[in-house]
Amino acid sequence: MKKQSISLISVFILSLIFPSISWVSANKPSFSTLKYTNKAPDLEPITIKNAELFVEYSNGIYNQAKLAASGLDQELFKKALVGYYNLKKTQALSANKALLTIIDFSKKSSQKRLWIIDLKQSKLLFNTLVAHGQGSGLELATNFSDKPNSHQSSLGFYLTSETYTGKHGLSMRLEGLDQGFNSNARARAVVVHGADYVSQDFVNRTGRLGRSFGCPALPKELTNSIINTIKGKTCLFISGPTQNYKSNYLDQESAISNFISSAI
Repeated sequence: MKKQSISLISVFILSLIFPSISWVSANKPSFSTLKYTNKAPDLEPITIKNAELFVEYSNGIYNQAKLAASGLDQELFKKALVGYYNLKKTQALSANKALLTIIDFSKKSSQKRLWIIDLKQSKLLFNTLVAHGQGSGLELATNFSDKPNSHQSSLGFYLTSETYTGKHGLSMRLEGLDQGFNSNARARAVVVHGADYVSQDFVNRTGRLGRSFGCPALPKELTNSIINTIKGKTCLFISGPTQNYKSNYLDQESAISNFISSAI
């Protein structure tokens, strides 16, 4: 069978598996019976079995960590997990931390829209408020940009980087990984930091959070704990209400292959 035909079959399989498979077990899947070889990688499509294992794994973490109760959309979690496994394949991620941070800017700023999940322990570590950029909107973030001085938030996958102490106290730099969407993050000084305008008290007084110059700003009382948890090459994904965002890290077929390879 030609490589192009196999690729088309794989895409078709994924389109059937991802929307329709429901989670069956609260435990992570067993890989003892998994048959996966690399003898002919250019001829071997992603199998239905492998796709099912990935979806079971994703749904298992989602249920065990009680992410539904925290307000995290299940499809967004799966999307972020796809990016995590594609990023993991590049060996850019820390080998010592299996952490995934998700920010959902489709939610109002008055809602807790940041989650930090320990994938190894299937545990939700943090769920808290986070600010968006001034140029992105008032209560809701509707505009996103990677342009300097736009004061807008930027969508996409990031790698957490080094920390420093600045005018906001302990802060953490970010490496934007999606060209054209967030790759100017370091040049724009888009960092994780704490701010007084990110608090429930601010929400109670104004109905929304204050806004940053594009940084994902955190409640001051949680900033040090969060930064010290996710610093040093962990995955952060910022999602928002737009149809324009595209990323190589959202390749489902590649993610499943990487997941299977790392699981056996």
